[in-house]
Amino acid sequence: MVVSCAEMRQAEEAAFSRGIKAADLMATAGLGLAEIVRQFHARPGTCIVFCGKGNNAGDALVAAAHLQKWGWRILIHPACGVMAFSELPARHFQSLKADLFSVVPSGGPLVVLDGLLGIGAQGQPRGEIAEAIRLINTLRRENAAWVLAIDLPSGLDGESGIPSACCVEADLTATIACAKHGLVADQAINHVGRLAVVPLPALDFTGKGNEKVALPSELRTWLPPRRYDMHKGNCGRLGIIAGSPGFLGAARLCSAAAVRAGAGLVTVFAKPDIAERLSLICIPEVMVKSVASYRDVLNENLDVLAVGPGLGQTHATEILSLIRDARQPMVIDADALNMLSRELTLLKHCRGPRLLTPHPGEMERLSAAIGRPRRQWVEDFLARFPVTLLLKGARTLTGCGGRYFYNTTGNPGMASGGMGDVLTGVCAALVSQVEGEDQEKLLRSAVLGAWLCGRAGELGVFDPAGSPESLSATTVLARLGGAFRALREDV
Repeated sequence: MVVSCAEMRQAEEAAFSRGIKAADLMATAGLGLAEIVRQFHARPGTCIVFCGKGNNAGDALVAAAHLQKWGWRILIHPACGVMAFSELPARHFQSLKADLFSVVPSGGPLVVLDGLLGIGAQGQPRGEIAEAIRLINTLRRENAAWVLAIDLPSGLDGESGIPSACCVEADLTATIACAKHGLVADQAINHVGRLAVVPLPALDFTGKGNEKVALPSELRTWLPPRRYDMHKGNCGRLGIIAGSPGFLGAARLCSAAAVRAGAGLVTVFAKPDIAERLSLICIPEVMVKSVASYRDVLNENLDVLAVGPGLGQTHATEILSLIRDARQPMVIDADALNMLSRELTLLKHCRGPRLLTPHPGEMERLSAAIGRPRRQWVEDFLARFPVTLLLKGARTLTGCGGRYFYNTTGNPGMASGGMGDVLTGVCAALVSQVEGEDQEKLLRSAVLGAWLCGRAGELGVFDPAGSPESLSATTVLARLGGAFRALREDV
């Protein structure tokens, strides 16, 4: 759920009126924060805890106590002095046996916890807090520190998402209980980084709006464990229309991703001039079938279609008629989207449900942004056309039927060629595996696909031999199995 800061405070007050204690909420939040650090850094290192006066500092100190038990060295930087702590943070500081931070340590992972400011902070950070924010950013830039912001990055407006002139740049923001509106704002992404939610079951947010962040606690219920008597026919017959001379790799990546995402039978349909070459480069589990016309695919026994990666613009008439006439659910990407941009009204006459997966450039051709925020851009498009829309980006946004999901996984290393081809194959493979009606299947497949590909990218970067610079679509393919496991382990 995405809520306002006022709704968050109301939920806290309602919990306190039911007898829930602030200390208990802090204990739960702190443990959740520590577990997030351990998920991303299995090997203990040094954690520098930056503390303000309030309960964010208390959450950070509780997390530090857990990390210390797990073998981490803890250093404390009380930005306003140890005498400025409010009651709960002061109690946790006194019980924590840790040194004050003075010198940057060497060796092992370096993690920084930003517990300076919470959602109640107003105005520009000044004085000691501003100095602490600048120090956090220096540690990240010059000492490769991994920065975890608690609830929201200090200096970021929790409602508008507008960063102050002095604002923490986090690698991950672990927001407490629910994401706040400012965390998913377009201008906040470089300060929020990866987004995670620390659940607080004691707080009640039922019925709070139509925006959510994609979390495994919900997503894994959409993809139930496989029955032991399943066979390949139960997992979907997927047809892929992709590839053209010079762009065969797109078809290979898309079809391989579909196999690794659990599709039962995967067939690439290709024109005669590339079919033989495709059959040589695609993985053995993928079938390649030559077709004289892409409309021939309408006669195939298929459960779902994926159209567009590396397709080129040569056969637009055939592709557009296929998009209109196919009764199966269809994932539309890349060159097929560019074809559609010239005949958008076709989307109002499709015989089956459609999922569009544009990157911002393709979306601009479908419908110019004209300065609109991404959320409004998606909403306005969906008001015109009865489709599911996945708008790629650093915070991939999926919408359908008045519901919107922000993706929480991924990293900047995924800004490279072929990632969209992998996403198309994963989304299409999931359509026959998730539960729900046709349009609901496409929404769930899109949200799941974005989360899984993003998590696979994270696994590739956090590999001892990995880095954002070295991450490739092939690496994401190889890590999809780990991403499925992470989904069910509630990462």
